[in-house]
Amino acid sequence: MKSSNTTKGIAVALTLLFILSGQLVIAQHGSAMQDKTPQERAKLQTEMMKSKLNLDSVQLNQVEAINLKYALKNEPVIKSGDSKFSKFKQIKSSQKEKEAELKKIFTTEQFKQYQAFQDEMKAQLKEKRKER
Repeated sequence: MKSSNTTKGIAVALTLLFILSGQLVIAQHGSAMQDKTPQERAKLQTEMMKSKLNLDSVQLNQVEAINLKYALKNEPVIKSGDSKFSKFKQIKSSQKEKEAELKKIFTTEQFKQYQAFQDEMKAQLKEKRKER
């Protein structure tokens, strides 16, 4: 039974991770992001990406549009009464689409940095789950 609770806990944690539309924001803003509008979340994500990835002005405009697109797309999922697992699956699918779009904009090095930062955030989340 404990294993099932652990699995559910991990699923909930990952759901929150994707609901916030990207791990880049979680590191700086945590659960307070859930109370933000899609526009506010997109802006914070864009600012984080700008500083972490050294985006140029053209990239910045494109990334901002993508972040807003997916923040708006994910908002109904976040607000829905669906199960956490269902939300997780929907957000995960959306996140993959978003990453594919970002990959077209980022340089190879920027995309590697983006992925490395995401991996770091996942590891931190898993570590926090272990501490509970």
